[in-house]
Amino acid sequence: MNPLLHIDPDDPYPESDGQPMADNTEQYEWIVKIKENLEILFADRPDVFIAGDLLWYPVPDRRETGPIAPDVLVAFGRPKGRRGSYRQWEEDGIAPQVVFEILSPSNSAKEMADKLAFYDHYGVEEYYLYDPDRNRLEIWIRRRTDDGTSRLAAQSHVRGWTSPRLGMRFAVTPETLELFDPSGRPFLTSIELARRADAEQARAVHASARAAQESARAEQEAARAEQEAERARQAEARADREQARAERLAERLRALGIDPDTGSE
Repeated sequence: MNPLLHIDPDDPYPESDGQPMADNTEQYEWIVKIKENLEILFADRPDVFIAGDLLWYPVPDRRETGPIAPDVLVAFGRPKGRRGSYRQWEEDGIAPQVVFEILSPSNSAKEMADKLAFYDHYGVEEYYLYDPDRNRLEIWIRRRTDDGTSRLAAQSHVRGWTSPRLGMRFAVTPETLELFDPSGRPFLTSIELARRADAEQARAVHASARAAQESARAEQEAARAEQEAERARQAEARADREQARAERLAERLRALGIDPDTGSE
């Protein structure tokens, strides 16, 4: 039985439901991939909070509803930072606008229907459910209804889909789900991100070494140019000295009555 169904007055909002984050390695990898790439995408946005497997308490009264822990949640308008749970009434009443669920074999149809109803009732704007085993993506987007309210409605994505809130693009290929950031770069696994970081670091080191070599060559060229200029100055000085000596000799010859140009008296 879910321990969260029993309310402990000393701990009414526990930070764990006692359940594992994922049922298998594939589900875990998808959760981490989505969460970490969204963290990178919104790294410069201090007002975007992203979490994985974090219990979301929508209202203080636990008797009204229990919490749910989306595999990934995104809350715009909330600061980054550590949280043991997402207590909506302590977050300016802001519900996570985007949630992701990665289906596992242990998820029952009733459980997923309850989650959809929860997200619909408490204001989620975009809900993405991916089943890796069947390579199936389901999307629900909040739409206005005729009675003036809003509901999560299923969204077709035959030709791909771009999230209105996140700007990320979804594309289901025959083999898998592909995700891209707004600039078109694919979402990568932790290993791929590490390899890309290593490659970028290697490129940076190479570029730095090349810049150092270019700087050294420039300094050598400057030194050679200075040496040539110094030799030219020395040659000019020698020429000036020779010219001065010639003029002094001519003056002495003229003083002796000898024409320095013809050598005759």
